Amino acid sequence: MAIKNEYLLDLLERTKKRNPGEPEFIQAVTEVFTSLEPVIEQRPDLVEAGVLERIVEPERQIIFRVPWVDDNGKPHVNRGFRVQFNSAIGPYKGGIRLHPSVNLNIIKFLGFEQTFKISLTTLPMGGGKGGSDFDPKGKSDNEIMNFCQSFMTELYRHICADLDVPAGDIGVGAREVGYMFGQYKRIKNEWVGVLTGKGLTYGGSLARKQATGYGLCYFTNEMLQANGMSFEGKTVLVSGSGNVAIYACEKATEYGAKVVAMSDSNGYIYDKNGIDLDLVKQIKEVERKRIKEYVSVHTDAEYHEGCKGIWTIPCDIALPCATQNEIDGESAAILVKNGCKVVSEGANMPSTPEAIDTYLSNGLLYGHAKAANAGGVATSGLEMSQNSLRLSWSFEEVDQRLHGIMKSIFKACDENSKKYGMPGNYMAGANIAGFIKVAEAMKAQGNV
Repeated sequence: MAIKNEYLLDLLERTKKRNPGEPEFIQAVTEVFTSLEPVIEQRPDLVEAGVLERIVEPERQIIFRVPWVDDNGKPHVNRGFRVQFNSAIGPYKGGIRLHPSVNLNIIKFLGFEQTFKISLTTLPMGGGKGGSDFDPKGKSDNEIMNFCQSFMTELYRHICADLDVPAGDIGVGAREVGYMFGQYKRIKNEWVGVLTGKGLTYGGSLARKQATGYGLCYFTNEMLQANGMSFEGKTVLVSGSGNVAIYACEKATEYGAKVVAMSDSNGYIYDKNGIDLDLVKQIKEVERKRIKEYVSVHTDAEYHEGCKGIWTIPCDIALPCATQNEIDGESAAILVKNGCKVVSEGANMPSTPEAIDTYLSNGLLYGHAKAANAGGVATSGLEMSQNSLRLSWSFEEVDQRLHGIMKSIFKACDENSKKYGMPGNYMAGANIAGFIKVAEAMKAQGNV
């Protein structure tokens, strides 16, 4: 999809010049702009108010040093980030990612995406993201605690329950959130719901671990049903093996599908009989080992080094749940050739522009990440609500609210795709629905 509107083209060029060397951020901005042309043509007031110039510029970008000491007494230094992108509809909300690939470009792209994703949930939160190039793999619990405490010793001054509420992301689970929360509480001498993804014994929410994966399948199921299809009897590929992938696999299986492949950063497994999810949970959640251990138990399954090959397996539905740009144009073309009918995204921006063009030009049902993976941040918002109310809801109540939110997100995507002349283009519908709410709030609050 090419941008034709002169105003959007000019703004995109200015954004590129202002953010050199940030390809993922520019990719995210470009993708949103491709959907907004009909909106801009109908809403010149938003152009006049300078909403788009402001919406591509973060409100605040924080970079800081994170010194920590390993178990041998050797000091190390990592770089920490927090980008508070947009607070038009509520306090900044977004995870903390710990991974060697983290840099300002990655955090900005994630914060930008988060702004629209949260808007779609209808919850009163803004967009933000944070992280560090620290690699938790191979580190002891003590080393991870040292790092997390040092990270929070700087970050605490920039966050609070009514300003910015971080959560987990890649490399940050309940353990890391616990260490960060404990340090925040010690420094500030107060107990507030300043982080989500907490343990259940200290303010966490039931169903949070399952939320992104379940939400992905709830959205995908709505999309399938709207087009006369279902999960029942379908063959599914799920990339990744973290929380999103595991619980997408679980819910897809409950819906009657057969998941035959999963992956991690080293390679992928293929089990024609269907993934043994209990074993995957044991390997990844309990033992914290690599996915290749699966074939030592299921000797009839296959393990392949490298991740890209997972998309060569014939399937009906592909659920990319690993990382950004994991499906390129070549992989998308192979999916289409092998009969894939649906791609729905559990990771953030897992498809390149070429891959998206391939989906749309071949008539695939495409659930874009902003909409399809919004279940995680939605349930983080529900955790914030429970903290504010000093209540804990049951798993069933949280799951019911999550299901309702994902159904409403699909409805917004569907309705906006039709309203602006792109029926069935749920990516455009998601971008438009998310943008309009944020834009209206920004316009109402003046030139700030």
